[in-house]
Amino acid sequence: MRVIAGAAKKRRLKSPGKLPVRPTADRVKESLFNIIGSQLPCCSFADLYAGTGGVGIEALSRGATKVLFVEKEPRVIRILQYNLTITGLGGNAEVVQGDVHTALAAAMRKQDTYDIVFADPPYRQGLAEDMLNILNKYPVLHLNGVIALEIGADEEMPDQVGIYLLQRRVKYGDTALVFYQYSTPKTPPLSEK
Repeated sequence: MRVIAGAAKKRRLKSPGKLPVRPTADRVKESLFNIIGSQLPCCSFADLYAGTGGVGIEALSRGATKVLFVEKEPRVIRILQYNLTITGLGGNAEVVQGDVHTALAAAMRKQDTYDIVFADPPYRQGLAEDMLNILNKYPVLHLNGVIALEIGADEEMPDQVGIYLLQRRVKYGDTALVFYQYSTPKTPPLSEK
């Protein structure tokens, strides 16, 4: 695992070893940031199911001004914090140990909002669609923001969940990325790259 671009480019990150997490593959991470890259500078970013922090750290390295990391597993949190320290990017990070439901409820109470929300829940358990329902309940996404979900390539996702419309789906081997935005007539389409 490594940081692909930006201020911490080529910095190697500590991997989870035998802990129960599945880091986002470098090629999937690179494709994600090719798609959302133009929105990164000075954005606020949420990395849900953050694991060891590879995606959120990449966002910080590429210019995000703040990143919320949410992870349940205490042993994984320690690796995430170590990775923030070795990259020198911890100053703009908020690390929350807990589930995404509780973390987003707290963010809404604090009136925190995000330009990009990324979530990589365990595959094939219905958690990606649940994530959209949670974001409908706790609308912490800016109006022109993007939700990016990493899912199993064979997982079906609805065209719309509440206020969020499916904008794009891209497959990478056994993984897919799906992108949702607010369903308003003025929402610009997710840019192609």
